[in-house]
Amino acid sequence: MHTFYPSAGVEYEIKPRTGTAFNLRSGQTLTVIDPLGCQVSDMLAFSAADPRESISSGRTFDYASRIFLTVPDPLYSNRSNIFLRITADTCGRHDFLFTPCSKDTFRIIYGDAEPHRGCFGNFVEALAPWGVEEDAIPIPFNCFMNVIVDGKSGELRVDIPKSKAGDYVSFVAEVDLVIALTACSALRSNGGSFKPIRWKVTDPEDHSPST
Repeated sequence: MHTFYPSAGVEYEIKPRTGTAFNLRSGQTLTVIDPLGCQVSDMLAFSAADPRESISSGRTFDYASRIFLTVPDPLYSNRSNIFLRITADTCGRHDFLFTPCSKDTFRIIYGDAEPHRGCFGNFVEALAPWGVEEDAIPIPFNCFMNVIVDGKSGELRVDIPKSKAGDYVSFVAEVDLVIALTACSALRSNGGSFKPIRWKVTDPEDHSPST
């Protein structure tokens, strides 16, 4: 099986409207950083041992009994195993409801005649070396995405992210994982512009966040 272990402590950048994937060892911490502010990063996680086991919003919501997650919430898999725990969060608002934006998103919602492949297409490309096919891509944890939920009607509204320049959210891995990250491609989710995302992995003895 394909592997790519990023260098611990090195800060990587995802260019606007692109994505990446890599291995994360149990005990390591992943920090996702919004360097400029108001930029969403979709995140997926799969078991390195069996990529049919993937991050699950439904299982996580079942056990958390709420939809807005932050420190110290765990993120569960479709097999009810804890994949990640949120260990630091300077933004405090993220989404786990919306699917990754795609060509169909831009065609149906935005009316684009020649739609961008979106986060979904970026996930497909990034995860192909690990054998993850497009029908196996679940709902991502959308770092920094600000979704407003009407408690009476259930209506959903995507608002401007609350993240400011330098905000971050960190996750410690409970098992060996394959992680995929994007710099989201939907204008509405990102305050009207496309910006980069940065990320880094730290080993258990060094959990200091990026500044």
